[in-house]
Amino acid sequence: MTPHRSAPTRKPQITTAKTAAPPPAVALIAAVAANGVIGADNRLPWRLAEDLRRFRALTVGHAVIMGRKTWESLPRALPERQNIVVTRQRDYEAAGAEVAGSFAAALAAVHLPEPMFCIGGGELYRIALPFATTLHLTEIARDFVGDARFPPFDRGDWRETAREEHPARDPESFAYAYVTYERANAAAARASP
Repeated sequence: MTPHRSAPTRKPQITTAKTAAPPPAVALIAAVAANGVIGADNRLPWRLAEDLRRFRALTVGHAVIMGRKTWESLPRALPERQNIVVTRQRDYEAAGAEVAGSFAAALAAVHLPEPMFCIGGGELYRIALPFATTLHLTEIARDFVGDARFPPFDRGDWRETAREEHPARDPESFAYAYVTYERANAAAARASP
């Protein structure tokens, strides 16, 4: 009689952590005065209808992540976009938007196609900038008084890929340019917050 050999036993594979999808590409979009101002008293200190149309054209069909004060400056949720509000206030409600307690949580909530757009304010731009691969800036060739600023960034880390100049039309207006920057080394952008 031959001894019975049992088949080798295999250890079951145990998965303890869910494999997370990589975070979506991050783009920052802002209108920035020559002195870095982006807002005054939770409002834009200028009126550029063309810039608002460009903002809409770039962001429709994508997620827009914003801070609570930016959300509260809007008359309603931005249509045709996934609106996500970042706030530390527990139980905060934002009709027509999702609420996240951090930028990382907001990124995890994104379900629309890349890129997701960080639309401000100043503090959220500062948090998002290290993760950004693209900047869509409206560079306004004039200083403005304001209390919110776009964070400084090392222009050597970015390369300008597009520029559309708009000269001042009259003595009361100002020149501006739509400028797109791509991070020179996209791998240098942090993978996740």
